[in-house]
Amino acid sequence: MSHKPAPPRLVADPEASLAEAMDAAPRYEAVTRDITISVRTFWLEDQSLPEDHHYAWAYHIRIENSGDETVQLLSRSWEITDGRGKTDHIHGEGVVGEQPILVANEVFEYTSGAALPTPCGFMRGLFHMIVPATSERFEATIPAFSLDSPHRLGLVH
Repeated sequence: MSHKPAPPRLVADPEASLAEAMDAAPRYEAVTRDITISVRTFWLEDQSLPEDHHYAWAYHIRIENSGDETVQLLSRSWEITDGRGKTDHIHGEGVVGEQPILVANEVFEYTSGAALPTPCGFMRGLFHMIVPATSERFEATIPAFSLDSPHRLGLVH
């Protein structure tokens, strides 16, 4: 008697499946001035072409303002390092087309992606923030996080 595998839960219940994947994903966290930035990464098998040296990941960022001051994210700076140690520096306004304002105890979340020519690497960065009430600027650390795939041959980090 053959046992037929259950259909993927993503089709049946995408929200529950996503929540399950989020809970299982590696989590990286950094705190700067009451701003907690946490990152979870996901390997994207369906968007990767290892035979063409194209490896893709999604990352989910959660920014939480646990302070008393309202802050705004103005821009971002990333360092993306591939498995050979080559580092790209990326700078841009806001995140996902927004410059979110976070009042006390507010959270902003978004998901983005990265692709590398190697099966592993890592990213880290800074969010350039401002306190609108005082025009004070500061940098919130985005923790370093690894991009690992099932195709990696060895670790460089």
